[in-house]
Amino acid sequence: MVGSEYPIGGNGKDPHWSEPGSPSDQTRYAARSATDERTNGARDTHQPGSPRAQNGAPMTEPKRIAPRSPRAALEPEQVMMPMRNPIRARNPFVRFGSALFSLILLIALIGGVTFVVGKQRFEMTGPLAQEKIVVIPRSSGVREISELLEREGVIDQPWLFIGGVLMLKAREDLKFGEYQFAPRASLRNVLDTITQGKVVQHAFTIPEGLTSEQIIARLSENDVLTGNIRDIPREGTLLPETYKFTRGMTREQMIQRMQAQQKRVVQEIWDRRMPDLPIRSVEQLITLASIVEKETGKPDERTRVAAVFLNRLKQKMKLQSDPTIIYGLVGGKGTLGRPIMRSEIEQSTPYNTYVIEGLPPGPIANPGRAALDAVANPARTKELFFVADGTGGHAFADNYEQHQKNVARLRAIEQQASPGPARSGAAPARGPAVAPAAR
Repeated sequence: MVGSEYPIGGNGKDPHWSEPGSPSDQTRYAARSATDERTNGARDTHQPGSPRAQNGAPMTEPKRIAPRSPRAALEPEQVMMPMRNPIRARNPFVRFGSALFSLILLIALIGGVTFVVGKQRFEMTGPLAQEKIVVIPRSSGVREISELLEREGVIDQPWLFIGGVLMLKAREDLKFGEYQFAPRASLRNVLDTITQGKVVQHAFTIPEGLTSEQIIARLSENDVLTGNIRDIPREGTLLPETYKFTRGMTREQMIQRMQAQQKRVVQEIWDRRMPDLPIRSVEQLITLASIVEKETGKPDERTRVAAVFLNRLKQKMKLQSDPTIIYGLVGGKGTLGRPIMRSEIEQSTPYNTYVIEGLPPGPIANPGRAALDAVANPARTKELFFVADGTGGHAFADNYEQHQKNVARLRAIEQQASPGPARSGAAPARGPAVAPAAR
């Protein structure tokens, strides 16, 4: 229409007007409409004289569209991003899960650091300046053990010790007993010592040739062993040896151990004895071995001394052993404390082999392995006599004539050592554990 306030292009259309229904036109139109509504408010746009629709409603004028540059028209429209739903963020389960995860992460971090630091300190050198022996009582718990070790100066971190026990699952492996800890022992070394039961090993040594009464006296004097001894064991039933034991072992247990060891050793030796021996039982073997044990302490002489006694038994000769005289006089006390008197040589006792025939009724001491083996496997010799040679050993002879020469030689040595007349009533050249001389 000529004279219209809207310019018309050559094609009869507004150059800034898009085809109705196109997407760009709808977008721009919606934007312009929203702008106009904010500007004009909700007032009625009908003016007097304005055209109305057939139903009397005012007709809406088309909105003016502000022209844009070609570059602006080509730019994409900005679209508002959707807002995050605040209801989900405020959900208590979400907040609880987030807090729980953070807590677990924090605990794991603290636990890892604690483990690394604790492991390093667990293996560090300890405070102990010198070797220490600690006795852990029976039925002690983890806490009692840690407190005891702290009091004794073995450790200085009892709670770390407890933690190590729990971490290593060693609670059931802790053992009571007497333990020796090295200087600067770490917590791990201390725990290993206790869990592995590396208790202190004590030694009890029984010399060969002691009587049962003498052995019992030594057991009673030992302050590591416990308990009382009911009865003195029979002579010859205890094996002289060095026995290892731990604190808390009773004296009766030690006796039982020595007896069991003696039975085992004696049976082994008896089973491999020479076949032509003039002894008929294990008891006779022990009895003769006890005499050999008391006669000589030199290892290289035992088989020869045993051979002399066995040869005399074969020829029905009296053994004539001085230690049997002493045992007949003092019994299990073991020593006479003085030389044998001449009258005592002829004194009749069940054990005096100067008087009785053959072996005495039982052992006169507890022989060791070597003496037992010497009797079971003696030297191959025809010797029937031996006497002390004055140097700690013995002089052996096959016949009485040679033996008398050996005795005379011993008398001369004794005279040089102690000049003067022999004491009246004493048996010259005789005393405890002196070899027999044929009469």
